[in-house]
Amino acid sequence: MAKVYLFLANGFEEIEGLTVVDVLRRGGVEVTTVSITGKKQIMGSHKIPVEADAVFEDEHDFMDADMIVLPGGLQGTNALMAHEGVRELLYYYRNEEKYVAAICAAPSVLGMNGLLHGKEATCYPGCEDKLLGAVKSSKPVVQDGKIVTAEGMGVSVEFALKLLELLQGVDTARKIGTGIRFYR
Repeated sequence: MAKVYLFLANGFEEIEGLTVVDVLRRGGVEVTTVSITGKKQIMGSHKIPVEADAVFEDEHDFMDADMIVLPGGLQGTNALMAHEGVRELLYYYRNEEKYVAAICAAPSVLGMNGLLHGKEATCYPGCEDKLLGAVKSSKPVVQDGKIVTAEGMGVSVEFALKLLELLQGVDTARKIGTGIRFYR
């Protein structure tokens, strides 16, 4: 079974994080939400409390998944950017040629940590200056090798379905997409 870690910090964009969790779980992917705040309860950017499955400090190994995902939201993105453990995992996943995905402002974490050099990438408008080394794209969702980026909340379902396609195949993504009325 495909496995994903999705990292959460206070101020994350709820739709971007939870849509990914929902779509991937519908498609049979094991998704673990991980708080980087030291507590399981996270407060989203719109004051929606969410309980993570795990706390970063309590887990000893995040290297066993197929993909890691960073949702956006400015405050959440800044916390992800500052978290040394998340940074180390980004490098590990890149070096092991595993998937790294980020949406909205979160692709800036990838850019500021040197993961986008020569890669096509997109992000929330206004964050492009932090996509250091990237070939900036105006597409809503972009995959370049093992890096997947997306513009923001409005493309959360499309982003999640792309991740599902990469992990479980196009047939599963189409089946789930049709079931949630994304495809007709």
